[in-house]
Amino acid sequence: MRYLSVVFILFISLQIDAQELFVMTEPASNAPAGSIGARLGQSLLKNKVNGGSTYSVAPEVTWGINKNVMVRASSYFDDMNDGLDYRGAGLYAKYRFFSVDDLQSHFRMAAYGRYSWNNAEIKQEAIDMNGMNSGYEAGLVATQLIKKVAISSSVSYSQAFNNGDYSFPNNHGKRAVNYTLSAGRLMYPKKYTSFKQTNINTMLEFVGQTITENGQSYLDVVPSVQFIINSQARIDLAYKKELYSSMSRINTDGVFLKLEYTFFNVTQ
Repeated sequence: MRYLSVVFILFISLQIDAQELFVMTEPASNAPAGSIGARLGQSLLKNKVNGGSTYSVAPEVTWGINKNVMVRASSYFDDMNDGLDYRGAGLYAKYRFFSVDDLQSHFRMAAYGRYSWNNAEIKQEAIDMNGMNSGYEAGLVATQLIKKVAISSSVSYSQAFNNGDYSFPNNHGKRAVNYTLSAGRLMYPKKYTSFKQTNINTMLEFVGQTITENGQSYLDVVPSVQFIINSQARIDLAYKKELYSSMSRINTDGVFLKLEYTFFNVTQ
C-alpha cells in the first residue's frame, strides 16, 4: 500500500508537462458526445514464463453517449499457445460527475467500472482485467489540465473470478487496489492555426497494483509519444518497464502500439 501514498503525493506536488489523452490510462474527460471511436491496441511484451515475447491485440469500440457518459466494448487475443487465440472480452463505462472549467484550464473527476470475462488459464498473481482475468473493477479518476499541461491519477478496486473452466488458484489473492499517475505535454504545435495540424504529445505514466490479501505489489513506468492527426486519428507508441514487483507476472517489459479513429456526431 505504500505505493498508493506515493501516487497521491506525486499527484499533488509533481509539476510535469502533459496533455489530456493518455496511452495506458483513462482521464476523467470522456469521448466526445455522439462520437464512435474504433481502436486497435497491440503489445509485444517479454514472457517470463515461456521465454520470448507475447503478442496481444485488443480491438475496441467506444461510444460517447453524452458529455458525461461513455461506454467501451473490448475483445482480447494473444499468441501464448503458439497461435493467436481469443481470450475474452470486457465492458467499460465512465461517468464524469464533477467539472470546473476555466479559460485555459479545467479540473474533472469521474467514476468508472469494468466487467471482464476470460477463458485462459490463470498463470500469474497480478490481476489484469484487460485480457488476463475475469472479474470487475470500480474506481475514481481525477484530471487537472492547465494550458498544455495535464496530470491525471486514478484509484480502483478489482475483484477476480474463475476464468471459465479454470478455477482461481487458492494461493493467489482475488482482490487488489490499482493506482495510476499519468503526466505529459503537448509538444507540437507551439501555436494552433488549424484543427488539421498534427499534435505531438509526450507523456510518462506510472501503473501499480497491490493485492489486498497478502500485500504483494508491482509498479511499472511507461514513457510514450502520441500523434493526433486531423483531430480524428490517433497513434500511440509506448514502452513499459517494470520498476518493482513482489508477485509473479507473465508479461512485463515491452512495447505498445495503439491506433484509433473517431467518427464525430454519429448518434446526435
